[in-house]
Amino acid sequence: MAVRLVPELKSFKSMLLSTLADLRLAIALLLLIALFSISGTVIEQGQPVDFYRANYPESPALFGFLTWRVLLAIGLNHVYSTWWFLTLLILFGISLATCTFTRQIPALKAARSWQFYERPRQFAKLALSTNLTAGSLGTLSQALQQKRYRVFEANNNQLYARKGLAGRIGPIIVHASMILILLGSIWGALTGFMAQELVPSGADFRVQNIVEAGPLAKSHIPKDWSVRVNRFWIDYASNGKIDQFYSDLSVLDKAGEEVDRQTIHVNKPLRHQGVTLYQTDWAIAAVKVRVNKSPVFQLPMARLPVAEGRIWGTWVPIKPDMSAGVALVARDLQGNVVIYDSAGKLVGSVRSGMSLTVEGVQLSLIELVGSTGLQIKADPGIPFVYAGFGLLMLSVLMSYVSHSQVWALVEDGQLYVGGRTNRAQIAFERELIEVLQQVEAEAASEPSAVPAVLATADQ
Repeated sequence: MAVRLVPELKSFKSMLLSTLADLRLAIALLLLIALFSISGTVIEQGQPVDFYRANYPESPALFGFLTWRVLLAIGLNHVYSTWWFLTLLILFGISLATCTFTRQIPALKAARSWQFYERPRQFAKLALSTNLTAGSLGTLSQALQQKRYRVFEANNNQLYARKGLAGRIGPIIVHASMILILLGSIWGALTGFMAQELVPSGADFRVQNIVEAGPLAKSHIPKDWSVRVNRFWIDYASNGKIDQFYSDLSVLDKAGEEVDRQTIHVNKPLRHQGVTLYQTDWAIAAVKVRVNKSPVFQLPMARLPVAEGRIWGTWVPIKPDMSAGVALVARDLQGNVVIYDSAGKLVGSVRSGMSLTVEGVQLSLIELVGSTGLQIKADPGIPFVYAGFGLLMLSVLMSYVSHSQVWALVEDGQLYVGGRTNRAQIAFERELIEVLQQVEAEAASEPSAVPAVLATADQ
């Protein structure tokens, strides 16, 4: 029984390797990866359940089937970290690796291993071949070396030359770079995380509000350093619209000492130990006020539900027993605050540094305190992805190099020459014809030269 199983196992192994190395399988996997990557771009990723319930209702269902329940069930809300997407990446990587080891590396070994032609009839199978009645192997060798060929000779009548071996190495590096990109993507999905923090100006924070994280991300979430928001401010255009918002951030070590300080804004993040902090949002955190001659106190402001825009408000007590108070409402951090009395009537508006008398008390607006909205991300696979893309660009250039081979044999006073290339056939033919013309010219310049006859086969 065991004797019979060995051929069957070998046959199964051969069939499996052939299937995995099949170009059609690789293309199908690549198309599926591209399709689901597009879906991850079109469908918002990492949003709360209520967002998908509102945008992908059950009636009417998108395309007749895509509801929020279906979307969440199959993981289209976090495509790039689902088990089936990672499985596609792994299968595609296995397919590339199998093709590399079963086809491309043997092709490279075959290109590096060469043999001399020993019979004239061997030249008939080449794409370009001819024979000269005059000319020497030495002259041909010199002409080929001038064209940057590496030349090998044997028995004073056989010659083999080649150049462009990088063209055979290029496809292997293409596959290696793509595998490196896939590994980086998988590692990033397993170990990366994304967090969001809304931090008032002047406050310290640690990364805690994790929105999305891979199964191995826990060890990559920073625990030995924190961040202080030294200041947050907004620049406004002349029409009152936001031009840019900024956060002055300090990175603190365990002892609270500053190890890095940067001012970030949109499209200019802070990077520290593989973690990137992006400026993404803002809010009004609090207002500092004084009632009559009281000390300055800070009251938190909450965002109010409105149909359009964003408004924040708070309530300021104007009596010691807190039996009465006024409402403060603000739209932005430009310092303009609208005040309503205890009956809900509009009293007026003040700016930072100004005062207003409300119900017999003087209310002074000291400052509006802003909050910076930060998106914090870490993707340990990024260096591998970048390295893979760098190798990919290099390997694509290498793949355009033609691998050209030339054989020659001297027999019965005839010089047989032939060659082949894997691309740029016309350029190779012109190059070989130039070499042959140089050999003929050298032979014609010799006193004892016999006129040459050029015979080209299968051009």
